[in-house]
Amino acid sequence: MTGVVGAIVEAWGELRIHKLRVLLALVGVACAVTAITGVTALVSMLNQSFTEQTERQSGRRVTLNVNAWPQGAQATTPAGWDEAFGRVLERYDITYASRDEWTQATMRFPDGTRPTQVRAVDADLGVINRIVPEQGRWFTAADEEALAPTLVVNRAFLRAYGLTDLSSHPTVPLGDRAPVTATVVGVLRDEWPGAEPQAFVLYEQFHRWIGADGSGAQSGGPGPGVVDPMMGVQVPAMLLWVPADRSAEIGESVRRDLQATAPGWQVEVMDNHWDDGGLDRATTWVGIGVGGFALLLGGLGLVNIALVTVRYRIREIGIRRSFGATSGRVFFGVLLESVVATVVAGLVGVVLAVAIIKNIPVERVFGGGIQDMPPFPFSAAMVGMAAAVAVGALAGLIPATFAVRVKVIDAIRY
Repeated sequence: MTGVVGAIVEAWGELRIHKLRVLLALVGVACAVTAITGVTALVSMLNQSFTEQTERQSGRRVTLNVNAWPQGAQATTPAGWDEAFGRVLERYDITYASRDEWTQATMRFPDGTRPTQVRAVDADLGVINRIVPEQGRWFTAADEEALAPTLVVNRAFLRAYGLTDLSSHPTVPLGDRAPVTATVVGVLRDEWPGAEPQAFVLYEQFHRWIGADGSGAQSGGPGPGVVDPMMGVQVPAMLLWVPADRSAEIGESVRRDLQATAPGWQVEVMDNHWDDGGLDRATTWVGIGVGGFALLLGGLGLVNIALVTVRYRIREIGIRRSFGATSGRVFFGVLLESVVATVVAGLVGVVLAVAIIKNIPVERVFGGGIQDMPPFPFSAAMVGMAAAVAVGALAGLIPATFAVRVKVIDAIRY
């Protein structure tokens, strides 16, 4: 152990003597370690960004999407569909779930009354689809008991009212027969340019205040027990966030339970259990490959500097051999000079990579924010340091071999 420590101290002393040459060689190594560490961390952020964007469209992994269609023209809406939804949540201990019903309601805009697309959902949809309003907030459990409906609208809806923000606490009259005043509590960004006004409303509030009970809903979108003249009878879809390891089992059980509730209907359960392991591995290896190539170029420069340094030190090496230094000690000492140098360069590179990654403008780079920002991966730092040590060992191998082969008498004459 003492010999190893002594060799490291000796190597550090030699690095200080030749610090200018070593510094020039290690700039490339430090930059390469920064690249390989930063790219590895960026791949982790890229995968998280991709995952979140996918979850905004199809729900968390694993989300079961339950849909039902009538099998005949004379089919009627199954009784107790909403009650069956509650039983499913209780039976399978599902924490996050939402009904999802696309419909229309008459809304009174400054330029006139017109039907507007409304999506009746439960508050849990915000968690399932990672919905984060640009302004205001998403629905909460307290909104379920409110004495008036609340809305979360898109930016186009707000513009149609001539507003830019929620500072005025805007309210919207809903319905044509018995209008109900709803409060806008959140604003979402438009899903595409030129989007039409759209509003989200809580499912229970929709059917309590503006649904098919005559309080104001237009007959463009049926709730339970309502018949659409264009599309026939419909029931709301269900979104269920379930454990990935039990998704297939729960999905089949839910299908059987709901099929028994809705005779004459076809119930289908689909999941979004995709396999992104291939993408993760591919992007990781691409990142490591790019950084590894840069690290190899930095290592070549270090090899050249080390060879030149050893040639200048031939006389010193011969004198050490004449005083009893073994071949192993000379080999190990020269090798450690490169390893110690690249370890220092690796530490500098990792610190630079952390500083760069922490200051990346996520919104601009990934086209949107990351809700669950992954911490700087410890594996990325370990990969960078391991690569730096490996390059140092390879870069020191050739000079160390050359130093061992020097004959004592020739080295003294040099």
